[in-house]
Amino acid sequence: MCIRDRTKTQTALYESVVQTSLAKLESSIDDDNRDVFILKLILDLKQISNHPYQFFKQGSKHYSKSGKAMLLLDIVENIIESGEKVLIFTQFKEMGDLLVEFIRDKFDQEPLFLHGGCSRAQRDEMIWKFQNSYPQVFILSIKAGGQGLNLTAANHVIHYDLWWNPAVEAQATDRAFRICLLYTSPSPRDRTRTRMPSYA
Repeated sequence: MCIRDRTKTQTALYESVVQTSLAKLESSIDDDNRDVFILKLILDLKQISNHPYQFFKQGSKHYSKSGKAMLLLDIVENIIESGEKVLIFTQFKEMGDLLVEFIRDKFDQEPLFLHGGCSRAQRDEMIWKFQNSYPQVFILSIKAGGQGLNLTAANHVIHYDLWWNPAVEAQATDRAFRICLLYTSPSPRDRTRTRMPSYA
């Protein structure tokens, strides 16, 4: 797993949400709503860790506002410079949209993005392009990416944020590669898998 600290803005926001939520939990959340409240808190912290914009739905979208985004771009830069290809999985459609902007702005390259709103024809076209043409970066929502894909052109898989069920995450990776992968060690076909820090 690759690690980078949150930005100062992320850290302050994270701590504020935690403290406010703990105070509410102790004072005003009854037992019937406790589980739902905690799940909502975890979701909020995951979004803050991804990028503050995903949590606020406003403000700057620049990748420098997120430690995780800057780490991702460092990794992707090395992949692109090596002439290789990468799959990036995310749990959130809105985070996928941000990742598209980050890749486009940083590398002047238009990544592919497969999510639940894509038609079968769009899905098939993106798969063909990635397998046979130029795009080096393919962003996928983890649900859409787990549906029987065969993306053998990829040398790397990155999980930007972690799914609630690790088995779903593993299934998405395995279906994409059709081979067994270790977390950070190259397989016999020189493919690597990276999990980004979750913090939540």
